[in-house]
Amino acid sequence: MLIHDLLSPERISFDVHAGSKKRLLELISQKLADNSPELGQREVFESLISRERLGSTGLGGGVAIPHGRVKGIQHVEAAFFRLAKPLAFEAVDGEPVDVLFALAVPEDCGEDHLNLLAHIAELFGQDGFMAELRETRTAAELLKLLSGTGQ
Repeated sequence: MLIHDLLSPERISFDVHAGSKKRLLELISQKLADNSPELGQREVFESLISRERLGSTGLGGGVAIPHGRVKGIQHVEAAFFRLAKPLAFEAVDGEPVDVLFALAVPEDCGEDHLNLLAHIAELFGQDGFMAELRETRTAAELLKLLSGTGQ
């Protein structure tokens, strides 16, 4: 599963404003549910919140990968957000988050889901890649950067 294949330009958002982690997760849920008849915004939100209760998906370095299992979907759905202003997200390093790669995964998605999360975490943990990512200004630039990762 290639990361850039999970995203469409409609699911990429720059300069997002959110006053709280909860509000940000609501925005992410809405974006994931848009244009996907099998996804309901409320169901996605509840899944993301449930996962956050287990522990923050903030990886450190300003990055978070909010994700949750959603009953009834057949494919992984993804969204990318870059915030206008970093937001407290209870990340492992205590730093605020400004880049998020969110996932809604099928309820029965096992090892594939874990491998995808590990790959995203590894890629988004690379300082050089993140510097380039933070300089992108359009969905096309972001998709081009992601396609150049070979993954």
